[in-house]
Amino acid sequence: MLFPHYNKTKVVYHVVNINQLKNILEQGIQIQERKDFSDDKYLDFNQFLDKNKPAWIPKWISRKNALFASLNFKENMQWHSHSALLALKVQEERCWVANENLANEIYDPFILQYIDQFNSARDFMKNYGRQKALYYWNNSFPFQEYLKKGKTPMKNYDEEVMIFHNIVPENIECLMVVTDHYIFTPQEWQKYYEQYF
Repeated sequence: MLFPHYNKTKVVYHVVNINQLKNILEQGIQIQERKDFSDDKYLDFNQFLDKNKPAWIPKWISRKNALFASLNFKENMQWHSHSALLALKVQEERCWVANENLANEIYDPFILQYIDQFNSARDFMKNYGRQKALYYWNNSFPFQEYLKKGKTPMKNYDEEVMIFHNIVPENIECLMVVTDHYIFTPQEWQKYYEQYF
């Protein structure tokens, strides 16, 4: 993995567009503002998963109200250009963990089902969509409970951390900035551009 385990770092990781970085570092992350700022290409999908949430999941757990983060990344992670990776300190009791890979199994069929050329996606969602959504939720956990497990509950469990609280600037650190050609820590960024002066 790219970073040491959460038990050592006590941070989760969130990727943002560099256009948002200044405001986030100065003002923190307000969950409602992030929702309002985003065009949220995932809104309908998140509402679908929320609608199919089993009764045992607490009411306050809602993908459409969450800020998403990762527990870690693989060494060969492909980063988006013009983004920044942030380390966030979170309130563990106000977070939930699920398997992003299970969500991704449904996402493309969910989006493509309305295009005639991909009518098999419509059939997939009709026959398996709800079942897959339940499987996603039934393999999710309160963050603190998940950490106690000590290992992932299944192969290819890609932890997505849903955060349900605002994050103050003191609990945010910019770890790196990704350009089209380079990945810099803030210190490396400064050093690289100082050569022009």
